[in-house]
Amino acid sequence: MSPLYSHISGWGKYAPKKVVTNYDLEQSLDTSHEWIVQRTGIEARHVAAEDETAATMAVEASRRALAVAGLTPKDLDLIIVATSSPDYFVPAASSTVQAMLEADCPAFMVMTGCTGFVYGLVTAHQFIATGAFQRILVVGTELVSRFLDWTDRNTCVLFGDGAGAVVVEARTEAQGLLGFDLGSNGADGHFLMMEGGGSAHPMSHQVIEEGKRYLRMNGREVFKFASRILPQSTEAVLAKSGLALEDLALLIPHQANARIIELATRYLKIDPRKVFVNLQRYGNTSAASIPIALVEALEEGRIQAGDKVAMISFGAGLTWASAVWQWVGNGKEG
Repeated sequence: MSPLYSHISGWGKYAPKKVVTNYDLEQSLDTSHEWIVQRTGIEARHVAAEDETAATMAVEASRRALAVAGLTPKDLDLIIVATSSPDYFVPAASSTVQAMLEADCPAFMVMTGCTGFVYGLVTAHQFIATGAFQRILVVGTELVSRFLDWTDRNTCVLFGDGAGAVVVEARTEAQGLLGFDLGSNGADGHFLMMEGGGSAHPMSHQVIEEGKRYLRMNGREVFKFASRILPQSTEAVLAKSGLALEDLALLIPHQANARIIELATRYLKIDPRKVFVNLQRYGNTSAASIPIALVEALEEGRIQAGDKVAMISFGAGLTWASAVWQWVGNGKEG
């Protein structure tokens, strides 16, 4: 039997219609457009409507990805949903998405923060390489805005909502996933944390009064971690893939902060034109960040058949997850 390789055959993204600009935030926060751009590179972010959830956004992105792949939900063997902002604790967002798509397959959720999509992509590859499944939907979706304190300029200016999805299929051509690098440093997990709502601090009046229902971040420590791990994981995944930096057609980093990306670009000595950045329009969409950026890069014609693309993510946990993908192409790239 010929070995099986995982190829991305479909892709789609979804962003809520409502856009909140830095100028909008100036009206309620002690901040300015210039201050936010200087420190983050972010100019605007999408915010979900009241009737939208992480699952509904995931479904919209998934339908678009299936359409590009020329498949229906009934063709899927597995659904993997990466999110840290699920509709409910129980049932899992993956089951909700499976039901809304009317798919007839197993589904499970990955919760590793901003790295969730790449973790899901690497996991999908394992099922395909073993021959267990042929067609897998991998989704990154986040509705972070409902977990933010909109009076805290340290967090609320950074995040946005959205979803991105890909269809991963088994093929015999020796391309697709070339290598990956996964890691976790849980000892520093408290630097990016939402304390309330879980079994350690169940939702209560005290949790609400103490603001533990909101996402809190030690920006300085997360910045230090991300600035170190982005280039480090890039070098690691390239080594595991047997590639040099010059072999990459495009590097797609997690879209969290422009300064982090700029520091990594200088450290790696990579041509900035090979680094994809769209955070100015979306902010940090956590697990949706990499897939949204991947879809936009494809729509803009930045990725063509045969290209080698690195996806480098870091986030809550503190975790990191990187993958190098050789693009096969299906003729539907921009």
